[in-house]
Amino acid sequence: MNLVSIRIITDNIDNLVKFYEQITGISAIQYTPDFAELKTPTATIAIGSTKTLQFFGDESIARAGENHTAIIEFLVDDVEKEFDRLKDVLLPYLVQKPTTMPWGNKSLLFRDPDGNLVNFFTPVTKESIEKFMPR
Repeated sequence: MNLVSIRIITDNIDNLVKFYEQITGISAIQYTPDFAELKTPTATIAIGSTKTLQFFGDESIARAGENHTAIIEFLVDDVEKEFDRLKDVLLPYLVQKPTTMPWGNKSLLFRDPDGNLVNFFTPVTKESIEKFMPR
C-alpha cells in the first residue's frame, strides 16, 4: 500500500492553489476550476473546492477550514533557507520559527490560508538523517 495524496477541501480554491504553489515552488495542474494537484516525487497535494463533495454524495462529509488534527509535512533540504525565502509570505500564518525538535528534525510550522497546519522540516541529527536517506 502507498499513500499517494492528501486532499484539502476549500471554499477558495484559487487562493489555496496559489499559496501552495508559492510555498512549494511547484506549479499546480488545474484539471477543472474545482480541482487541482501539486505533484511531488513522493506524494501529491490535491486541492478540491467544496463543490467536489457532491460527487461523494453529500457536501457535509467534509467542511473547509476545520482541520484541527492533521499536519501536512514537507521534507526540505534546508528549513532555514525556506524560512528566509518565504518569511514575508508566511508571517501572517507563522506558528513556530525553525526549531529543532527532540526527535531530530528542524521544523518550521505555519498555517495555510484555510488554517491547516503545514510543517517544513529538515533532519539534523544523525538518526533523523539516516531515517530519511533513500534506500
